[in-house]
Amino acid sequence: MSTWFITGASRGFGAEIARAVLRHGDNVVLTARKVDQLPEGLEPSDRLFAVAMDVTDHESVEAAVTQAVERFGRIDVLVNNAGRAVLGAIEEINDREARSLFDLNVFGLLDVTRAVLPVMRAQRSGVVVNMGSRAGFEGEPGTGIYNASKFAVAGISEALDAEVRAFGIRAVVVEPGVFRTDFLDASSLQLPQRRIPEYDGTPAHQTLEWSTEANHAQLGDPVKGAELIYRVVASGDLPSHLYLGRDSIERREAMSKRAEQEIAAWRDASVATAHDDA
Repeated sequence: MSTWFITGASRGFGAEIARAVLRHGDNVVLTARKVDQLPEGLEPSDRLFAVAMDVTDHESVEAAVTQAVERFGRIDVLVNNAGRAVLGAIEEINDREARSLFDLNVFGLLDVTRAVLPVMRAQRSGVVVNMGSRAGFEGEPGTGIYNASKFAVAGISEALDAEVRAFGIRAVVVEPGVFRTDFLDASSLQLPQRRIPEYDGTPAHQTLEWSTEANHAQLGDPVKGAELIYRVVASGDLPSHLYLGRDSIERREAMSKRAEQEIAAWRDASVATAHDDA
C-alpha cells in the first residue's frame, strides 16, 4: 500500500487522481486550501487524510507534510497538481498578475517538493508527479504567461528527475491537453484587469473567446486521464514526460516535426559558429 500526497485535490484532476488512488487500495493525503466541504467519494476515512494547505504558504506546507508522515509514516508519491491559468495577451497581463501566477504554479510547486524530498530520500524511494500542460511545450497566443509557468514546470521536472535518481526517486511531468474539468471556470481561470482593444479580432483574444465556448465541452475525460496517471506511476516504468490526451500527443508530434524542419534549414550555418580550432 503506497501513500499519495496530492495538492489541489478538492476538485478537477487532483480529485480524480485521489479517487483513482483510493479505487486501487492506496492511501491519499488530500490537500487543498479548504477541506471542510469535499466532493463525493473523498470523505475522510482510514485511507484518506484531508489536510488544509496553501502551497503559497511555507508554514502551511511544512505542517501538512509533517501531519502526513505522522498519519501514514511515509510519502510514496507527490502529485503537484495545484495551479491555475491566466489568459490574455502578454502586453495586457501586469506584473502583479504574472507574479501571482508564478507564486502558485512554480514557486508553490517548488516549496512542496522541497518539503517532501527529505522524506523520500530517507525512504530511498518515491515519485514526484508534476502536473504540467500541453501549454508547457508549445507557446500559443493568449496563453503566454501561463505557457511560461508550465515551461518552467517541465524544466524543473527534467532536472529533478536527473538529480534524485541516485536516491531511488523519480520525477515525471504530466502534460495534459484539454480535459473536461472546471479549469476554464472563473475559480481556476483569471483574465487580466486590463484589456487592450487593439487585440480584438487577433489570435490572443480569439483564445479568450475559445475558453468560453470550450468550457465543460473539452475533449479529454479526467477520470480516464487520472486512471492512466495512476497506471503509469504504479508500473514503475516512468517516462520523463507523459503526454496526456489525443490533442497533447498530436501537438507534440507536430512540434517535433517543426523542430526537425527548423534545424535542417539552419543546421550548417549554426554548426559553423564554432571556433575554427574546435
